[in-house]
Amino acid sequence: MLKGFRDFVLRGNVVDLAVAVVIGAAFTGIVNSLVKDIINPLISATVGQPNFSSLVAHVHGGAITYGNFLNALISFLIVATVIYFGVVLPVSKLLARFNKPVPVTPPAMKTCPECLSDVPAAARRCSHCTQAIA
Repeated sequence: MLKGFRDFVLRGNVVDLAVAVVIGAAFTGIVNSLVKDIINPLISATVGQPNFSSLVAHVHGGAITYGNFLNALISFLIVATVIYFGVVLPVSKLLARFNKPVPVTPPAMKTCPECLSDVPAAARRCSHCTQAIA
């Protein structure tokens, strides 16, 4: 009963769903705070602007706010890194421990009536004496 539950929880679909929920809910506040409270002040100290949202390109009267895109890109990269190293990699290692390799069984053998050597059961001719085997 517990083995079935363990297999269900560690199945790929459940883990993928859990990763999606974690990305969408739990880390959003943490990453936004990290970008707003730590990364943006570092950028402000280096570049002189509080964050990338003030970066705007004006093209023929239109404003392209590529700074907001850079902020979102930084947030995404942080989330993806945390999820990969915090969830995906440990679960992959855990699954590798539980999924034992299946031993390879040798094919069934039969004896050649002419030379008495062992040949695979599906063979129609002996590999040693080339005698036809029924």
